[in-house]
Amino acid sequence: MREFLWVGAGGALGSATRYAMIRWLGELAFPAATLAVNLSGSLLLGLLVGLVGGRVDVVIRTGLFIGLLGGFTTFSTFSVETISLFRDGDAFQAVGNVVVSVLGGLTVAWIGLIVGESLA
Repeated sequence: MREFLWVGAGGALGSATRYAMIRWLGELAFPAATLAVNLSGSLLLGLLVGLVGGRVDVVIRTGLFIGLLGGFTTFSTFSVETISLFRDGDAFQAVGNVVVSVLGGLTVAWIGLIVGESLA
């Protein structure tokens, strides 16, 4: 139960931080704010995994990694998991994860937009 509370608290803080960063960077023709969130979240997750890894209590680690940075950006998890697959020698799964995540995500987002617009 403690893990859920830490994830929830971290998620709320991460989401609020993402919103603040997007507001701070503003709207541009290129989605720079989203890119900045995704890149900084990936950097932070990689840094924290490298620094603390399994040396921190699982509840705190879950709150930081899944809650805070998951609320900030799920792209960070995707990035670190893909790098882990490469480092573990499973390039096929790593490339597959990139291709399916990106192309699959774009495809289902497009389908969702079409369906949502047709129902509106």
